[in-house]
Amino acid sequence: MVQLPSQPVTELLVKWRGGDQEALHALLPLVYKELRDIAHRQLRRERSGHTLQSTALVHEAYLRLMDQGAPETQNRAHFVAVAARLMRQILIDYARSRGAQKRGANLRVDVELAGDPAAMSPKQGADIVALDDALKNLSERDEQQAQIVEMRYFGGLTIEETAEVLKISPATVKRDWSMAKAWLSREMRRSARGEAGAT
Repeated sequence: MVQLPSQPVTELLVKWRGGDQEALHALLPLVYKELRDIAHRQLRRERSGHTLQSTALVHEAYLRLMDQGAPETQNRAHFVAVAARLMRQILIDYARSRGAQKRGANLRVDVELAGDPAAMSPKQGADIVALDDALKNLSERDEQQAQIVEMRYFGGLTIEETAEVLKISPATVKRDWSMAKAWLSREMRRSARGEAGAT
């Protein structure tokens, strides 16, 4: 993840939380490339021929941020994590609106790999709707682990950035990231077996 100067971003976030809508307009160019990279990574996992493009996904996230108002973000990494969560939700909404519960019809993800989240393969795993359901279940079981998955997998944040946002140690992030991936992998396999049995 490209490191951007965090001081101007932090100042703009404070102004935005204070009600200054112009601060969001000034903030976007400072994080735009990073947000496009996240959007590109998320769409790269999408089925071929998807009608959404990276730019459209970023712009839709921007519009939702304007509508929702300033989230409680402390710094650049936290803001990027919030934006990544919004992009993920946009893709989930898009998949649901397209009736993408059909097997193979929507975003394919693989939560089993132990490496860099950006390297996770779109050829294996489960669809984004099923992953979203599994993440909701994980969140009920362990909110922190679910947040770590969102930040690492969907936001592309590093271990250190995730630790900074959540105000926990990098060692805790590593441990929870590993545990969350194992739990999700088991849930996704169980879900896939259920689907196979239903056909």
